[in-house]
Amino acid sequence: MLIDSNKIASHNEDLLKSHTNKLVFTASEIGETESIIQKLIDFQIAIPSWALGTGGTRFGRFPGGGEPRSLEEKIEDVGLLHALNNASGAISLHIPWDIPTDYQAIKNLAAQHNLKFDAVNSNTFQDQAAQEYSYKFGSLQNVNKAVRKQAIAHNIEVIQQGIALGSESLTVWLADGSCFPGQLNFRKAYQNTLESLEEIYAALPSNWKLFLEYKCAEPNFYSTTVADWGQSYSYVKKLGDKAFTLVDLGHHLPNANIEQIVSLLLMEEKLGGFHFNDSKYGDDDLTAGALKPYQLFLIFNELVEGMDARGMNHAKDLGWMIDASHNVKDPMEDLLQSVEAIMVAYAQALSVDRKALEIAQNENDVVTAQEILQNAFRTDVRALVAEARLRSGAALNPVGLYRDLAVRKGLITERGFKTIATGL
Repeated sequence: MLIDSNKIASHNEDLLKSHTNKLVFTASEIGETESIIQKLIDFQIAIPSWALGTGGTRFGRFPGGGEPRSLEEKIEDVGLLHALNNASGAISLHIPWDIPTDYQAIKNLAAQHNLKFDAVNSNTFQDQAAQEYSYKFGSLQNVNKAVRKQAIAHNIEVIQQGIALGSESLTVWLADGSCFPGQLNFRKAYQNTLESLEEIYAALPSNWKLFLEYKCAEPNFYSTTVADWGQSYSYVKKLGDKAFTLVDLGHHLPNANIEQIVSLLLMEEKLGGFHFNDSKYGDDDLTAGALKPYQLFLIFNELVEGMDARGMNHAKDLGWMIDASHNVKDPMEDLLQSVEAIMVAYAQALSVDRKALEIAQNENDVVTAQEILQNAFRTDVRALVAEARLRSGAALNPVGLYRDLAVRKGLITERGFKTIATGL
């Protein structure tokens, strides 16, 4: 399903007067709006292929109809999102859920939708139909060397898949850990995991990066082999210059100071990128910014300051991706909302008066420092985000246009009501 550019233009024309008034007011409140708008235009957030279908819980899954039945249809859906917001210009594939049968055809299809391939993701957290050994007791950490070799081989295969598609990074997330005390020798589990990662790292092309995720708990609730940012940092520091920590916002214990974690990893040159989502209790995988928008802003505040201090390119030097599960929403609408929340937080962080904040910090003026950050957070920057879309040929109100065009109804007509996307 394609969205006609004339329909986007017509949609924008109806909203243009109201948007212009908002933009003028916002520009009067914030300095250097042109610079912010250009950075927003450049900023792209990858969409994971597994997020295009309805998510599930441990108890059930309730598909909403019209879900993508193939990798080709997943690419088409991301192309739809990108046409609406011009900020979703990459797709992240999960292997073996998304193995192409014709690589050139898949690359051509992605190019037709102005999409690139972001990080490829390996899967050793569940058994596949044809695999010889089970990952019930872990993969890269497993006490059985044959199981470890199988998991290593899978990751190297994923790298080869990514090379064929033009990706330049591998994301590794492990479900490895233990459920009960005494089940696992922690030291040996660490050593086995490190040795396995070293073999995977050795297979990386020179221009590739390895992103190592961490997760405090689940599916193992007694111990996790890569449980927090410190453990991930320990691994990637040993692996080498192409290995980095990936931060998933839902993979922390309650009340963790994620913005401080981000700042320190960035300072140590070991921050690789993000999986954006939101949470109330744990790894809830909710819409980005839905519960803790101030935290999302504070994270971007540290990112902007830290990246500028190192002279980094905001759009290209870190990996940006959504990782969410849509149990009760239309996945496409949820993804549009997440991208909007991320762009708003980024724009707010770009609007912070850095010089004034540095002076307040150096003078231990706590009140002024708080006021500077909260004023930036409370400033409505949505007109800047919308203007970035407008200048890129995208929709001023992506969710509104998506609904006006009855996109989900059209997808159901094309694909059927009972289709279920591949993956979780």
